[in-house]
Amino acid sequence: MDFLARFGLSVPLVQAPMAGTSTPALAAEVCNAGALGSLALGAIGPEEARRQIAELKSRTDRPFNLNLFVHETLAPDPAGEQAWLDALAPLFREYDAEPPAALETIYPSFIGNAAMRDVVLETKPAVVSVHFGLPEAATIAALKAAGCVLLGSVTSLAEAELSLAAGIDVLVAQGWEAGGHRGMFDPDALDDRLGTFALTRLLVAWGKLPVIAAGGIMDGAGIRAALDLGAVAAQLGTAFVACPETNADAAYRALLASDAARHTTMTRAISGRPARCLANRFTQLGERTDIPPVPAYPRTYHAGKALNAAAKAKGEPLYGAQWAGQGAPLSRPLPAAELVAQLAAELSFTRP
Repeated sequence: MDFLARFGLSVPLVQAPMAGTSTPALAAEVCNAGALGSLALGAIGPEEARRQIAELKSRTDRPFNLNLFVHETLAPDPAGEQAWLDALAPLFREYDAEPPAALETIYPSFIGNAAMRDVVLETKPAVVSVHFGLPEAATIAALKAAGCVLLGSVTSLAEAELSLAAGIDVLVAQGWEAGGHRGMFDPDALDDRLGTFALTRLLVAWGKLPVIAAGGIMDGAGIRAALDLGAVAAQLGTAFVACPETNADAAYRALLASDAARHTTMTRAISGRPARCLANRFTQLGERTDIPPVPAYPRTYHAGKALNAAAKAKGEPLYGAQWAGQGAPLSRPLPAAELVAQLAAELSFTRP
């Protein structure tokens, strides 16, 4: 597949979906600038998905990507979840609040989700991407029959082989440097923590599917390096967080623009899955040895969001899910279209 020609892209760039941060406006601006914009549906329901897709389509007639979470839905662990809530209770009380009475599954998986599948099939987007695993065979078949090209996030060759067998068309090679949630199919499996460029090269050498490099890439030189390793494009997320079109709040933007951007860490404490975040009070909590095991994703995220809301209401921003990759110090607060143009200019400048 000629990835750029297939979607009429003038820049070998995919804007990462970034659930909760990206917006229809961001995706549209990226699409209109010649790259592939993405809209995250993993953290919203079908009706909100329809609304956001309609807004995106009103802003662009270019191909775009819809992203879904395909995590395994685990049975609740009442005892373990209560222990976690009890451990968080003193932090809630610092902000005159109480933790939730019980954890809830706030984000349904795309697996078995007929309502969200119908929304995607109604839209027939050029691209559908999945994170955390693979949809069931019938859903993959239906998406392909609708003409969708399927992108699957992987962190290892083993996950790439599963993706190939399932019918995924293009791999997103997510390196250890990447901000946000680690896309491991099994978050409790051994993680070799492959870097973006090592993983990209391994998958290109394997040679069975096109590869998009993702993780720590922030400028045209990084995109060029990914292309030199054989990737067909690069996916950038943290690079877009500071764009005015995103939902990032003022505190998140301020941290990205400060020395705090130099310090990111992987944590489960916020959501229940490994995710790279700017070091903050929540990541410090996750490093403590006196806390109980973190419950499963996304149930842990119910408490994480509640604690962040309580702290923000009292002026404390450092319990947020301030996801960022290791290249965060290179962030530039430009409008999305200007950023894409700048990346394209840098990429052209660095051509041999």
